[in-house]
Amino acid sequence: MRAVVLVAALGLTAACAPEIPESGAGFDTSFDDALAQDAAVAGARTGAAVPPPKVVSTETLAAADTAPLAPPVVAAALPPQPQPLPVPVSRAVTTQTETAEDIANETAAALQAAALNSGVAPVEASPNNPPPKQYSNPGISDENDFQAVSSRESIDSDAARLKQNREAYAVIAPTAVPERPEDRAPNIVSFALSTSNQPGTRVYSRTGINLSAKAQRNCAKYPSADQAQIAFLSSGGPQRDRMGLDPDGDGFACAWDPTPFRQAIKS
Repeated sequence: MRAVVLVAALGLTAACAPEIPESGAGFDTSFDDALAQDAAVAGARTGAAVPPPKVVSTETLAAADTAPLAPPVVAAALPPQPQPLPVPVSRAVTTQTETAEDIANETAAALQAAALNSGVAPVEASPNNPPPKQYSNPGISDENDFQAVSSRESIDSDAARLKQNREAYAVIAPTAVPERPEDRAPNIVSFALSTSNQPGTRVYSRTGINLSAKAQRNCAKYPSADQAQIAFLSSGGPQRDRMGLDPDGDGFACAWDPTPFRQAIKS
């Protein structure tokens, strides 16, 4: 009797327990179903075979949830690269146009030169094609160019040139300074050095009326004070003033100053 009651109790317990869903029943598969349906429609339109839907097991999903995340990939920082400057369209077009025009002008000039050619080849100067000798500048010396000098000079030629230069030397023996003739004019330099009084200091006596006015008129006849002093010394000065050129009696005619000559021998 007890066994029957126990079996009945177990049956009631099993009937009251909730139903356990199958594996994967708790996942929403509506999105996958929609994708499969769209793929089937597209395949029907194009006639292509529709692949079967990919079934993912519960173990695969659980393993994906528990798998560690991979570290993020960090790209190495690259140095900034220089960017080429953009070429304006208008400039490029202008350059092509100018190049075409230059080619056309050069072609026309070459044809004209060929028509008027005198038979002499044109000179084409370039680093590998130096200009002919007649076009070189003769005024530029190449004495500092070792290759140029060594190509035309040698030890023997230098010795010959030195010998030629020595033979061309002309030695001039010094001669005595010529003396002045006996009738030479007074030397105002010697006279200035022989005196010591300052200009305006009376040394010699002068007599007469209006000596300053007379001296002013007479001094105007000479182009310089040196010429007046020479004439003054030639006519009996400084002791006598026959020409009226030294009214203050200092021995210096027409304000002539011996100071520069005195200072010349002191410097």
